[in-house]
Amino acid sequence: MANHDPRLLVPLYEHPADRPEAWEALLRCAPRLHSVGLNPGNGPGDAPDERFAAVAARLREAQVTVLGYADTDYGRRPHAEVVRDLLRHRDWYGADGAFLDQAAAGPELLPHYRRLSVAARAAGARTLVLNHGVHPHPGYAALADVLVTFEGPWDAYREAPGAPAWTADHPPHAFCHLVHSVPPGAPAAELAAELAAQRHAGLHCAVPGTGAHPWGTLPHTLEAAG
Repeated sequence: MANHDPRLLVPLYEHPADRPEAWEALLRCAPRLHSVGLNPGNGPGDAPDERFAAVAARLREAQVTVLGYADTDYGRRPHAEVVRDLLRHRDWYGADGAFLDQAAAGPELLPHYRRLSVAARAAGARTLVLNHGVHPHPGYAALADVLVTFEGPWDAYREAPGAPAWTADHPPHAFCHLVHSVPPGAPAAELAAELAAQRHAGLHCAVPGTGAHPWGTLPHTLEAAG
């Protein structure tokens, strides 16, 4: 994306009415964003939400890709349900990307995710993200624009191994690391960015959130900006 630093892929899973200051901080930092994950209700929700539609429109106006969240339950969720979520994200929020969560990592489900990839593109996703949370079979790199190859807490991230050899065949911006439970303060945030770069991940997000819902917080660098 022209004139943008494609470093931060931010999944902000908070309602704009509950955390308006977080969304405003996110929008102020639009030039630093690669994309933002939109998740009104473990997906698009059951009906359009005007608040989410408004922030999605502002993100698009700022040339930030809006990723509609859909859970794939490691390949167990039916294809039609995932596609329904993606179509709702497109129709209700104008999402121009897709974030497929809990993606399987083994080769046996490549055909399933290949079909989902085709469907996501047909639903208007110019940017497709698969969140495996680990390094998957190399075949998944042909299906998506971005693979999330780490998702987990800071302590685990610090001890995580480097990227497997096959990732060198792809550019760093094809990989993303999502790290939560990062201690406050510049040193940890800077180290998270450094580790991502060392491990061939051109995109990352390091947040202070903990527990079962860590993605309701902004990256440290954006919290400071807000």
